[in-house]
Amino acid sequence: MISFLGLCIQNLIQTIKYVLGGNVKWDSVLSRAAMISYDSLPLSLSIVFIAAVIIALQVSKQFLMSGAESYVGGFLAVALIRELAPGFAALALSARAGTAISAEVANMQVTSQIDAIKTLKVDPVGYYFAPRIIAGAVTVPMVVILAELFGIVGGMLISYITIGLHPNRYMSSVWLWLNTRDIYISLLKGVIFGIIIPLICATQGYTTKGGAKNVGISTTKAAINSTVFLLMADLIVTLIFYVNSN
Repeated sequence: MISFLGLCIQNLIQTIKYVLGGNVKWDSVLSRAAMISYDSLPLSLSIVFIAAVIIALQVSKQFLMSGAESYVGGFLAVALIRELAPGFAALALSARAGTAISAEVANMQVTSQIDAIKTLKVDPVGYYFAPRIIAGAVTVPMVVILAELFGIVGGMLISYITIGLHPNRYMSSVWLWLNTRDIYISLLKGVIFGIIIPLICATQGYTTKGGAKNVGISTTKAAINSTVFLLMADLIVTLIFYVNSN
């Protein structure tokens, strides 16, 4: 795992040099953005929406019993913006788009397409990694924002259905508890996750050797490694911004 992380950092540095050299084809970035975020948008929003509904179902009646039903919206908004929306959206993107990236790059590796790129004196790491990493860093925060909105709306609907909490009271507590700092941190998480997913998955695909069987193995490893590194990054960001913070 440590050696793989070192290889990922090396590939990231090489990709940054490629981008700074002005070699990126922006039409390729747009197509990768559609593949990473737009195509995965229904899955990401559905997962966060369902998670918000489940949490609202769990806590709304408990809040009602303690006379604190007005705070359901605020509680759910904080949980969504700080953790649930960025985390669940990133995991959904990793499961769909990340594995696709790994399979694509691994297939290019085992069919010698990457070797062909090298013969043209083109940096294969920058050529294949840069459009995907840029697309992820730009578009994943957009998915996170939409997921947060969908989750808050889902909580509002289920709170009204289960305990009859009026949407005005629900949204009042959301605005009361909502902190712009939390939104900025969730967007930062989106950027970090948007870099991690294509970086980890493309690196896993790039290291593939052998034939078609190894493409499937690399795809499985990419799903596992991206999940582990996403959770580690989430933990680090939380420790930096929320532990011992005022």
